[in-house]
Amino acid sequence: QVQLVESGGGLVQAGQSLRLSCSASGVSFSTLRMGWFRQAPGKEREFVATISWSSANTNYADSVKGRFTISRNNAKNTVYLQMNSLKPEDTAIYYCAADREVIGTSYDWWGQGTQVTVSS
Repeated sequence: QVQLVESGGGLVQAGQSLRLSCSASGVSFSTLRMGWFRQAPGKEREFVATISWSSANTNYADSVKGRFTISRNNAKNTVYLQMNSLKPEDTAIYYCAADREVIGTSYDWWGQGTQVTVSS
């Protein structure tokens, strides 16, 4: 059974940083495309970042480019989201997701989410 568990969320002030982690189990992590998404209150879930299985390719939403960095450690079955210069509009529940396809926009598995709150 595939399980994704996010951690690292919390309450920070604007301008500060957080690093989210997502640990995977029950699947061959090193072959998966991984992504981060977020959902703010009253809004639809939106794409944040994605990384290929080899880390060779990454992609970001325009709203986080230059501030967020996605990375992974296949030996630890973990994907990270380093979030710098946080803004109040980054407040959301952050979800990690995994997919078996090398290329695509859909994801097979999702974590339960971790709350990030940025105060002004």
